[in-house]
Amino acid sequence: MSNRTARSSRTKTLQADVLLPGRSQQHLGAVLSVLSGLIWPVQAAVVAWALGVLVQGELPSPWFVALGFAGLGGLRAVLTYTAEAQAQAAAEAVITSARAALVAAEAKRADDSPFGGAGSVAALAGEKLDLLAPFVTRYAPAQARVMVLPLVILALALWQSWAVAVVLMISGPLIPVFMALVGMAAKEASARQMTEVGTLNDFLVERLSALVDIRLLGAGPAVMQGFASAAGDLRRRSMAVLAVAFLSSTVLELFAAIGVAMVAVYVGFSLLGLLEFGAWGSALSPQAGIFLLLLAPEFYQPLRDLSAAWHDKAAADAVLDELASYAAKPGTPLPGTGGQAAPLQGPASLALRGCRTPSGRILPDIEIAPGERVALIGPSGSGKTTALRLMAGLELGPVTVAGQPLTSQNADGWRARLGWMPQAPHFLFGSLRQNLTLGREGDLATALKTAAVGDVVQAMAQGLGTKLGETGGGLSGGEARRITLARAVFGNPDVILADEPTADLDAATAQAVTEGLLAQPQGVTLVVATHDLALAARMDRIIDLAAPEVEARL
Repeated sequence: MSNRTARSSRTKTLQADVLLPGRSQQHLGAVLSVLSGLIWPVQAAVVAWALGVLVQGELPSPWFVALGFAGLGGLRAVLTYTAEAQAQAAAEAVITSARAALVAAEAKRADDSPFGGAGSVAALAGEKLDLLAPFVTRYAPAQARVMVLPLVILALALWQSWAVAVVLMISGPLIPVFMALVGMAAKEASARQMTEVGTLNDFLVERLSALVDIRLLGAGPAVMQGFASAAGDLRRRSMAVLAVAFLSSTVLELFAAIGVAMVAVYVGFSLLGLLEFGAWGSALSPQAGIFLLLLAPEFYQPLRDLSAAWHDKAAADAVLDELASYAAKPGTPLPGTGGQAAPLQGPASLALRGCRTPSGRILPDIEIAPGERVALIGPSGSGKTTALRLMAGLELGPVTVAGQPLTSQNADGWRARLGWMPQAPHFLFGSLRQNLTLGREGDLATALKTAAVGDVVQAMAQGLGTKLGETGGGLSGGEARRITLARAVFGNPDVILADEPTADLDAATAQAVTEGLLAQPQGVTLVVATHDLALAARMDRIIDLAAPEVEARL
């Protein structure tokens, strides 16, 4: 099976799964939309009968015609409104479910997404998923109408005149053929546009995260030029998608106009007596001619609706392809559920035996007793961060915690006992209080005092209510590091894991962070991965991950 065939198969399977939450509303909306379209031939018959009677010199009952036409029109409006409401409900269910699944998958991810950067994932979960709504609300109902209404109208036209039916049968199938040809180009253009949107989002996120460095280096003009170039590429791809959409509409309108014109010419010349073929056994009556003239535009209308929504399908297919690519790269899942859990019972001990780094390097066997303070040292790439992630239950391996093997079943309970201080400070988009407590109970004042960050909080205009961005906007690097220390020690954890807690800090701030870590009560297990030999020297024990005995095992 070729890669394209396999990808198409995955996309179809994923499409069925993605559309499943709104399938019942979508099917009901499609049925109501078809029923609404089937009312028009009845309305056309009423109008044709009334005009045919007038042409013959008789006067039809105006109340009967008006009430019949208005009643059918009211019923059609109700069915159309209900169908659109059901389609909108289906779209909301589909998008909400897909977005929730995407966010849940990212929340349970233990590492960076292999799909792309944060900008790509955010674009997919945000603006791109919204492109499924037009597909559900417009294309799916139009597709249902195309499968029914043209055949019904063709049968009614054939009942009145085989010549009109031939015109419709010749012109009608040409439209789907050209739509398919244009549609392939539309899908490719939409896919390129979707990729460019994700790339531009990644570009923006990366530049915003490095905004301070860009300003210090005076690289603002170069960054702006690069961003302008990327935005220009996206604009050109967006215009290419619109050009394909207008092309498909133009092709359809051309064939529809030709078909309606041919029906009108035939009916006109038949009623004038200039054509004597095309009807069944007798000349075409005025009533039949008017009926055919009213039906002809409606024969093409479902095809026109489908063409107008064709680029919606192309955009949805591009989004589904991205979802399939995302699903094909699950990455490393976070052990457990990632939610709150009761703390795992047992001593605050740790043990690693036979663990490896992602590069395949073997880590030394590590055993840490409850209450012990241990420093992990070694050059970059020796496995310090990997060891901490294994201890924190962010990855699974031959790890023993609290006297029992660490598994997906007890990982949440083990993490409930931890305080985590990452190498790169990261915050939620919320208040400072929310970022410190994370919904836990504890003594916030003591945590701020331990991290020597109380004065920083007091200096903020809104104090603990100050809103922080993901990178801690408004905080210096040292202040952000101390905030993460306060978050790690808040709630009196049994184990604190700190990854390079003093890296890139000035001497005074590094000393404050060091004292805060060492100020933990007796019995709290402390593991620090660091290049700071001064910090390491103050621990109970130092484990060098690049020691000769470790190298001998490679």
